Amino acid sequence: MPIPKATAVLATNVVVFTIRDERLVALLVRRPRKPFAGVWSLPGGLVGDDEGLEDCAVRTLRDQTGLKGLYLEQLYTFGNPDRDPRTRVVTVAHFALLPPARLNGELDDLPDQRCWAPVDALPDLAFDHDRIVAMAHQRLASKLEYSTIGFQLMGERFTLSELQQVHEIILGEPLDKRNFRKRVRSLHCIEETGDWYRAGNHRPARLYRLKQPGAVEYIK
Repeated sequence: MPIPKATAVLATNVVVFTIRDERLVALLVRRPRKPFAGVWSLPGGLVGDDEGLEDCAVRTLRDQTGLKGLYLEQLYTFGNPDRDPRTRVVTVAHFALLPPARLNGELDDLPDQRCWAPVDALPDLAFDHDRIVAMAHQRLASKLEYSTIGFQLMGERFTLSELQQVHEIILGEPLDKRNFRKRVRSLHCIEETGDWYRAGNHRPARLYRLKQPGAVEYIK
């Protein structure tokens, strides 16, 4: 049976999360053209004829934001027939994680065209991008329970208090310090650096690092 002519356009969008001012934020870009010209949206673009979905997501981030080398994961396929007023566009959404330590000096060259928006206070977004951000947040929060994905938001070295704060910001609720540290240490995915973090008169805190940076482990 012959394959029918394609009636949909394939695209990808990427939700880039980081922590800023103790809030979970997502990266938005301003659309340069219709539809929704001038409206905030997620980075995204059409998938090339000879391009893989992840390759398109990586290219889109590089071209529209200059970001590269981020943890990237496929999220969900959004394909409602009326999500784009021009034609039927099916987008395979991804989410990416940017450690806050990389924020300094990045993405500051075009402040009117890019912004970091708190996920709990998003502006009006183009298409169904608010739904994409909400689902990405839900996925990220749920994966904290059964994987080490939260570590991808940490810098090269970090304290356990910093790690716990990242988890609490994503989940939107406090965690028991003793239970959190017991759970983290049981994963055997971090190691002490031998250095300490000192801030004012506070007690020094041990600095840790990932044994395998960039790897997400799943908890049985």
